[in-house]
Amino acid sequence: MYEEIIKEIKSNLGSNKDLNRQYLSSQIEVYKDHPYSKEIIREISRLMWDCLSEDEKQEFIEISSKENPIMDILNDIYPDIENGNYETPLDKLDDFMQTFPDMFEDDAVSEYHYFTNPLEELVFRKYIGLKKELRYIPDNEPLLDLYYVYGFLLLESQRYDKAEEYLKKAIKINPVSARIILELTEIYKVHTYTLNESFIRTCDALKYAYYPQDIARCYRNLGYYYVEENDMKTALALYIFSMEYEASPLAYAEIKFIQSKNDISLSLKESIDIIKSKNIQLGVNPFILETIDEFIKEYGENKLYNQMLYFMELKFDLTDDAETLEKINEIRKGLQN
Repeated sequence: MYEEIIKEIKSNLGSNKDLNRQYLSSQIEVYKDHPYSKEIIREISRLMWDCLSEDEKQEFIEISSKENPIMDILNDIYPDIENGNYETPLDKLDDFMQTFPDMFEDDAVSEYHYFTNPLEELVFRKYIGLKKELRYIPDNEPLLDLYYVYGFLLLESQRYDKAEEYLKKAIKINPVSARIILELTEIYKVHTYTLNESFIRTCDALKYAYYPQDIARCYRNLGYYYVEENDMKTALALYIFSMEYEASPLAYAEIKFIQSKNDISLSLKESIDIIKSKNIQLGVNPFILETIDEFIKEYGENKLYNQMLYFMELKFDLTDDAETLEKINEIRKGLQN
């Protein structure tokens, strides 16, 4: 039904943009009480955008950029958060969210997402996939950051239920953000009867992670799980392996504590063997490394060196590959000349 209506509306458009705008405006009125009114009106709005002149589009963009409440509130609270003051930003966001309207909500035909880079989108398409038509949330509407920051502050204040609500909103926008998934697991460590949800979510985050710090945090999370399960050998193996991705004082302290209380010592190879025996992903997801290599090749062939450099740096951070580092330095030198 929706597709037929949109097809009919599009068939009545001509080459005169002014007449098209008048016609599309009339169709908003026609379908305002239709069961698919929200979806139809959204598509009509997109069609009306195409009817604007370039000057009108630019004027609209400039007006929109000046009125950006999400960006304004985030810019206002970030300095306090960076200084470790969470109470004031939380109070401000509590007030802000009381009147904040729903934005970019999924409807019957579209789902809205935001991905930091094309790698995340390909990971999303492989492991989760689209159920409806994909619509991108614009860069200048950082809804993902808003929900994540609010969820983080709520978690810090131990308002667990509300923190879970907003972190899940953020995950709905970007279901493959390891950073956000790992923040959600912190709730499940302390606010559930079992750690099963934390374990499952951590394994998801490990599958999607492409920053060494996130991968290391996944292994520390899994180490915590096995400590609570009283499987100290597996816990120690996970903490030891996490140090391959981040030399964390937290992991180091856990390693020393487990060793002192249980008289266990493991080499890196022994730790790897234990992790494999538990069917836990070892290191970065191979699909991510393969996809990074494809991006490097594609951007290199198209002489898009800044984009190529971004993915090469990601690869080096994950693999510590000397050849990759050499190529990075060559590209940087070429860009400077």
